[in-house]
Amino acid sequence: MRHLLDLLLTTDPVQRTRLVQAVMIGVALSVGGLGLLVLALVGVLPAAALLWALLAPAGALLLYLAIRSGWSRRFEDPSLTMVQIIGGSVACALAYGLAGAARGGFFLVLMVVLMGAMLSATPQQMRRGSVFAAVALGLAMLWRGLQQPGWPWVETVHFGLVATMLPAASVLTTRLAGMRQRSRRQQQDLEAALVRIRELATRDELTGLVNRRHMRELMEREHQRCIRSGRTFCLAVLDIDQFKPLNDTRGRGIGDAVLRSVAHEAMRRVRVSDAFGRWGGDRFVLLLCDARCPLAKGGVERVRSGIGAMQVAVPGGALGITLSAGMAEHHAGETVEQTLDRAERALAEAKEQGRDRLVCAA
Repeated sequence: MRHLLDLLLTTDPVQRTRLVQAVMIGVALSVGGLGLLVLALVGVLPAAALLWALLAPAGALLLYLAIRSGWSRRFEDPSLTMVQIIGGSVACALAYGLAGAARGGFFLVLMVVLMGAMLSATPQQMRRGSVFAAVALGLAMLWRGLQQPGWPWVETVHFGLVATMLPAASVLTTRLAGMRQRSRRQQQDLEAALVRIRELATRDELTGLVNRRHMRELMEREHQRCIRSGRTFCLAVLDIDQFKPLNDTRGRGIGDAVLRSVAHEAMRRVRVSDAFGRWGGDRFVLLLCDARCPLAKGGVERVRSGIGAMQVAVPGGALGITLSAGMAEHHAGETVEQTLDRAERALAEAKEQGRDRLVCAA
């Protein structure tokens, strides 16, 4: 049953709403057509009622196919809401003129048409549609009233019902449209909040880089992939030289500007397949996926040389920045923490050797 509904209505929620609207209207016209068909076959109604019983459901089917095939998406209103309101109103007005004593039943058919339109109609569309429906039915009632001797009391009462129900439907649609708009705004706000939460969970707020927690997840994911494939990866720990004295003497604002500049420049030079994250303070970690030491060394040096060549604009001039780095290639049977620890020791060695250099762990 579920597969059949997905076939008829698709799994796209927006398109599904459009199709539910078309199906509701089509079912209402088909039920009305079935009633006219029976009455025409037993001779109660004229042959014209038989023609209506065939054409009205066929028109509803064409509208359904236009929406289901995606053809209607070329229009500003892919739901074809006004087409359905106008077509349904005209069909109900014609049926009212043909159905004789059974004509009152087509009020219900018209109300289903309008209820279906409420799923996507704007308040303006509903007001125009309600006016059109009232005029169409009013003309049908006038035509019937002119054929009757004396005052057409039945048609007068019917028109009073129409003049009452259709404005009420318009007011209800306006309220529903407002509820839909509020629901859409709330959904957009919720989606924005979820995006923000994901950003906060995985990104460093200052630099926009992957944060320490998410970097650990990426390293562990790469570790598991390498266990399955037999390949390896490298980790590099990078540290801004003389950052603490700079931060202490020039202030935290300058230090933050340096961190952001380093992050921006580094990301321009990191491969798409790799990951660069802030580890904490002025320390960064670079994950070089599917790479052995010779290839990875070139990637780290590309980042270092880019940082070393840049000048960070600060009040009173520009600052030159250098990085020290330690790198380690992951060994089979070793944990991520062990590889990272070897890279940390290589970084310490780079600092001892005079900074502004890369040392590869044995």
